Amino acid sequence: MLSLKHIHIKSFNENLAYLNKNCLEYSIEDITALSQVEIQTENSKIYAFLQIVDDDSFVSPTQLGLNEEAFANLGEPVGSEVSISIAAPAPSRTALKRKIAGNILSPQDYKFIVKDIINRRYSDIDIASFIVAGGAFISANEAYGLTDALVNNSKIKWDDDNLVVDHHCLGGVPGNKTDIIIAAIIGAYGMAMPKTVAKATTSCASVADTMGVLCNVDLPEERFKELVTSNRAVIADYEQLDIAEAVKSISKVERHLGLTQQEFLLSEVLAIKIAAGVTHLLIDIPVGENARIKTTYEAIRLRKLAEFIGDRMGIDIDVVITDGSEPIGNGIGALLEARDVIQVLKNKPNAPQDLMEKSLFLAGRILEFNPNLRGGQGYETASEILKSGQALEKLNEIIKAQGKKEQPEIGSYVRDVLAPESGEITAIDNAQINRIGIWAGVRQYVGAGLDLLKKVGDLVDAGEPLYRIYACTQDDLDLAETVVENSIGYTIKNNR
Repeated sequence: MLSLKHIHIKSFNENLAYLNKNCLEYSIEDITALSQVEIQTENSKIYAFLQIVDDDSFVSPTQLGLNEEAFANLGEPVGSEVSISIAAPAPSRTALKRKIAGNILSPQDYKFIVKDIINRRYSDIDIASFIVAGGAFISANEAYGLTDALVNNSKIKWDDDNLVVDHHCLGGVPGNKTDIIIAAIIGAYGMAMPKTVAKATTSCASVADTMGVLCNVDLPEERFKELVTSNRAVIADYEQLDIAEAVKSISKVERHLGLTQQEFLLSEVLAIKIAAGVTHLLIDIPVGENARIKTTYEAIRLRKLAEFIGDRMGIDIDVVITDGSEPIGNGIGALLEARDVIQVLKNKPNAPQDLMEKSLFLAGRILEFNPNLRGGQGYETASEILKSGQALEKLNEIIKAQGKKEQPEIGSYVRDVLAPESGEITAIDNAQINRIGIWAGVRQYVGAGLDLLKKVGDLVDAGEPLYRIYACTQDDLDLAETVVENSIGYTIKNNR
């Protein structure tokens, strides 16, 4: 038996175990590659990937070290007696290999794979292989099987509501924070909206990041349920809820890779929403040359797939295809996007009109899930709620209930990016704007970002500012400027 030691290292996903090369209890001479071990105590058992160390001060020959994730999962105190043994291959590895080879898997295969991911039988490399193999080809029945497996019977029940709504945008459009405005409108109307959000994977800022500027989004499940009942709307990070556990591991790998496979993303989104007890879901698919979804054909294919899975899973899905040709709103980055949201809710004259209009359109579609509202009445109702100030009042209630935060400062390192010539702005490259924002430090600092001063269709003179970069360190500003030197992200056509 070995003595348990807590190693304060985070892997951000994997269970890791550390064994001294001179371990007195177990021979490690035959271990030449990454191996998974089964770790047991009298009351607990977990799996972890074994790391061999040669520093006795790190882990002595009589100790077994566990990283943060493994130590939390084992749930035993430091000094506990533990035993280890080399684990047999994960039961679903055969199915994973068949998927990598291009075969179609059954719903049962996906249940086995998801179970092994939840039990930490898969390394990040295994999960990455699963994502890439599924993204290369996945049939409609497989997407359904994956969604069903990801839900994993972890569904929140809303006994008092038979109409529980949510909205999700398949993304790729910077600044598109309609979700917060929509939640405020829907909550003010009185519909139940348990809005689950996640940290950004490939974008500058997610809804979780933007809402996190205003209030706490890390809510335990019981508090999440209480706030939906009392406030009607809540905006919370799904990773703090006891739902869709495998999605959390998969999304961490996606975030690390900066990789998004559309069918996988759709299955993950639907699994989270279904597990959160949503009965009616609106999906927004922005389409544009510089958006994540490039063509209407691709958007229609995803719409049909969402509707197919929705029918099988018993959730009512409405899919809208929208314009994704340029950023929505003016701010890019959590703090600046939160500013845009508040401006819209306060009905400020300088509020970004594109963000307001899209929010009203989407909120109207959600309101029309209510059978008492006719088609077209949703937009008018949403507009009345916004203009009357009810939506702002509701958001303030949500912020107070979730825990209001002090507002951070905007980045103090600033640079204006100027138009190289006079003319009309004909396009904005979403991916490049996103890239500039990331290098400006939006992932590390909520006060970093871009403020778009000009949009598509505007006329500019040479030397006129197109957008302003805010960074929180000189190094980040320098890196962003390097990206700008490659491309400013704007196309200007000289018609003069």
